Formats: sequence, C-alpha cells, structure tokens
Amino acid sequence: MPHRNAPLTETGRLRLARCVVEDGWPLRRAAERFQVSPTTAQRWADRYRALGEAGMADHSSRPHRSPRRTPTRTERRIIKVRLARRWGPARIAHLLGLVPSTVHRVLVRYRLARLTHLDRATGRVIRRYEWDRPGELVHVDIKKLGNIPDGGGHKTLGRQAGRKNRKNAGYSYVHTAVDDHSRLAYSEIHPDEKKETATAFWTRAHAFFTSVGITVERVLTDNGACYKSHTWRDALADAGITHKRTRPYRPQTNGKVERLNRTLLDEWAYAKPYRSEQERRDAFPTWLHTYNHHRGHTALKGQPPASRVPNLSGQYT
Repeated sequence: MPHRNAPLTETGRLRLARCVVEDGWPLRRAAERFQVSPTTAQRWADRYRALGEAGMADHSSRPHRSPRRTPTRTERRIIKVRLARRWGPARIAHLLGLVPSTVHRVLVRYRLARLTHLDRATGRVIRRYEWDRPGELVHVDIKKLGNIPDGGGHKTLGRQAGRKNRKNAGYSYVHTAVDDHSRLAYSEIHPDEKKETATAFWTRAHAFFTSVGITVERVLTDNGACYKSHTWRDALADAGITHKRTRPYRPQTNGKVERLNRTLLDEWAYAKPYRSEQERRDAFPTWLHTYNHHRGHTALKGQPPASRVPNLSGQYT
C-alpha cells in the first residue's frame, strides 16, 4: 500500500519509468506529465533500470545501519532484568546505568507486555475476558474503608488535627456486586462483613439484577470467611446460582470488581474532603447512579453500563 502522501501509485510509477526508460522522454517532460519533481522521476526511472517492475514497490525507510542503536548486549541485559524482576523502565535504567527512555524503547521494540498486563507472581500475561451476556457471571467483593470522624479527617483539618480526630472512628464495609458483561453495579455500605450481612446484601443485589431483566447464573467471590459460610452457600444454592471462588492470592481473577473498588475510592470515597462519614455516605447513591447510567466506561467503548442493559429504568435521569 503506497504511503498516504505519495503522489504516485505503483502503477503510476511504472508508467512514468517506462516513459523515461523505454520511450526516451526527457526527465522534465515526464515529471510535468505525472506532476512530480524531476528528482522523483529520476529515482523511479533508476529503480526501473535496476530492478524492473519489482522496483516500483515501496521500500522500508529503515536505515541499513543504525550506529547509535543500543548494543545487543545491553538489550539482553535489559530484557533479562525485566523478565527476572518485572521492573519498569525507570528502575531498570537506574540498575544498569541507562536512560529510562532507552530502556523503554528496547522494551517496546521486543514487544514485552506492560507490567499492568502481567501477573506479578508468575510473570504471565493476564488473559482478559468478558462473558457474552449479562448475568453469566457476577463479581462480588467487600472494600473496607476507615470512617470519617465528625468534623472531618486530615484532608479537612490537616494531618495532625485529623489524626487526633480519627480515634475510635471505626470502619465501613462497601459490599459490591458487578455484572461481568455490562459492568452494572449494585453496592451497599455496612458496618461489618459478617456472613449474615454479606448474604442479606446478596439477596438484595440478586433482586436488583432480576428487576432489570438479568438472570444471574454464576457468582465469583474471593475466599473471605463470609463467602465460605453455609449461609452464603445455601442462599446461592436456593436460587440455582453456581458459586465460584478465586484462587488464593490471585485478586486479579476478580478483577472487574477490584477495578470498581479503585474507581469508587478515587471518584467517591476520597474525591473531596467530607466533613463527616454521614456526608460521604449520603453522596454514595448519587455517585453509584452516575456510574451506572452516565459515566463512560473504557471497556464499553465509552458507554455507561446502562447501555448494555435495555431494561434498566432511569437511564437518562
């Protein structure tokens, strides 16, 4: 395929070259006829004399020699450190006495996966997946948050005063369920993560998904005590739902809800200096509605989760 700025296609180059080489046209006349410079006409004529029709194809613009390219021995050292320690360009550069941009170019040249795409424990590329329809898999998890004392924490009062005010504030537990296909989320804030609380949360989450036309088939959780309980097991079994658990120490298996936890921390929990825990909790329903109905999701090509759930009410409110 010719370069998008090339004045001639391969056919046009061949016609120009034949006019010069075979028909004896002067270079300037051929250049004017094909609306190119005499230098360009000379180049294609010379290539035709040397290579024939094959010379009309685009050649690589890569230089024959690269005297300033990073030596092969150095490249091998960079790759060895990356594979063994799974470090980024800055740390590798410091260890080897190089510039981070040089290390980055080498990693890109050899198409080594980004660290965010790797399982840090094994070094293997994480396989991304998405179930075909809503309800085939729902991710469930709990996020523990320190409560904000009345009057505000360190973001409002400063670090020293906030630390004093922080005593005995306690913790909150955000229970969340996320549909794998649509990323539609249901979430509640509770004072604990006991089996009774987790099971009651799931009962309401299940009712929510059912109300929008999603039939839950499988639920994926970590290995927390509440999810190993008979109470949790019986609740899923009674609804005909298969329970799956992640492998120990592999939170990325439940990555979609883990990613949502990061999002709610950045965009809700720590998004502003709240004056009390109640103020933060009061803001949560509005944030969750925005996430489901209006916030564009990169995995959904910029569309909100509601775009994949036709039966979801209040989509544009």
